[in-house]
Amino acid sequence: MQIEDLQVVLKVAKHGSITGAANSLDMQVATASAALKRIEKQLGASLFIRSTRQLRLSAAGERFLPHCQRALDALLLGQQVMREQQVEVEGELRIAMSSDLGRNVVLPWLDEFAVEHPKLSLRLNIGDRNIDLYRDEVDMALRYGSPSDSGLYGFKICDVPGVLCAAPSYLEKHGEPTTLAALPEHNGLFYQLHDLTHDTWLFLKDEESHKVKMKGNRTSNDADLVRRWCVSGQGIAVKSCLDLYDDLMGGRLQPLLPDYRPRCTELWLVCLSQQSITPTMRLLRDFLQKRFAERLDHLREQGIISNI
Repeated sequence: MQIEDLQVVLKVAKHGSITGAANSLDMQVATASAALKRIEKQLGASLFIRSTRQLRLSAAGERFLPHCQRALDALLLGQQVMREQQVEVEGELRIAMSSDLGRNVVLPWLDEFAVEHPKLSLRLNIGDRNIDLYRDEVDMALRYGSPSDSGLYGFKICDVPGVLCAAPSYLEKHGEPTTLAALPEHNGLFYQLHDLTHDTWLFLKDEESHKVKMKGNRTSNDADLVRRWCVSGQGIAVKSCLDLYDDLMGGRLQPLLPDYRPRCTELWLVCLSQQSITPTMRLLRDFLQKRFAERLDHLREQGIISNI
């Protein structure tokens, strides 16, 4: 069955006439009529009951129509995927990313992406402040949290569990907290954004929420610096498991209190509008979704994050 034939069936059902379907598809009435007859012949059933004024779905047509819609959607999606894969990726792609995730995780992946597409050039904006996509002339921003501006459009990349952790050197010196109540006795390492210090940590256990107010001697607006402090044994931190992937897998950081889960966030690839999305952006989205999914699977396999 041809895509055009399936489109005719759906349009005839919508308009109740072959003429209306032909007009909406910008084809001749005879062509639309032939397409409908071709489909009915292949199915061995009449899809419409014909009257002098209009056509209405037969019982067979009512059964077939949902399958027709799903088949057409799948075919059109396949066409789009093939077109995007065949499009030569070139030009400049301007991307903004947070400091820790950008430098330590995504940057090597972008190098691989650029090797696969040698005519593509990259312009990176690395930092933890929220980028204004209009003012800062950025095509896309990879950021934690869904778009807060209703005028923006985005692709959700993945859910990102947080991890409470410390370096083995810190735990050897200060001991490991075994209860949530013991956490405030330890030195917290804090991230600050827009003069707001994230020193109240939220945890979930059995769907019950727990808040812990922490004290600490180190605060920074650079998330990468907070991670470095933690790795060097300066205190305890709560951070994205993606930011900490190499340190957790390499044993440089140890997860703590596994029964208590820090709040989960989301990772989004945000752009100006749906109309601004290019095939290159979609390829990058798919590339990142695959890479991040692999890392999350590795962390689950090691029991560092839960399957919830």
